[in-house]
Amino acid sequence: MIPSGESAPSLDPAQAASEAVKAYIRMNRARLASDGELLALLLPERFEGAKVLDLQHFALERLRAENQALKIERDGLKGFRDRSVRLGESVRRFMLDLVGAASLADVIAVATGAARALGADKAVLCVESAVDIPAVEGLRPVGPGTVTAVLGPGGMGAILSGGGEILFGPEGAAFKSLAALRLRLQGLSALYVLGAAAEDRFEGREIEAELGYFARGLERAIGAKLIDKCLDPPKT
Repeated sequence: MIPSGESAPSLDPAQAASEAVKAYIRMNRARLASDGELLALLLPERFEGAKVLDLQHFALERLRAENQALKIERDGLKGFRDRSVRLGESVRRFMLDLVGAASLADVIAVATGAARALGADKAVLCVESAVDIPAVEGLRPVGPGTVTAVLGPGGMGAILSGGGEILFGPEGAAFKSLAALRLRLQGLSALYVLGAAAEDRFEGREIEAELGYFARGLERAIGAKLIDKCLDPPKT
């Protein structure tokens, strides 16, 4: 309280306005909390670029957007998990087909025929050769050093987004996803290659593991047929 006979201390206009605003806020907190437009004026950095007329509406819309983003992420993970399960089942089914293959040509047919089930549009076996090799459906000769150029020294597999022309020929230019897997064959440098027009088709640790597992089965099946061919007695 100001003593009688004394005048109130003078404030500059800016300070007086500031004190008036503070006093108004203290006396009208409930009204302020429900007035989104006023809040946007008082706290511009929190609502920058947004026309906030109703704080509750703003909060609900943000929650809806976050919830939708979480649903999309959940559905994506579920789809990836389902695809991984289907891929695993397909790999095991084709492994049995490899075991039952009667000839090398049958093994190659199983490997290339598995393309769709493995998520690809096409599959091919690339074999390094400095000379012409017999024409076999699904078998493609590539130049010496191609396997190392694609996988690196000692590499067992790679997921690529380009280079399909080298491994598939001209049609490979359309493939935006490639999975190249080394086949460890005695005296041969070879790859099992899957190509897909869709992007990121072979991404994911579980998918890579399943494809690698199939490649190990394929190399064993090819190796067994090559040994059988060497052991066949010459025909008279």
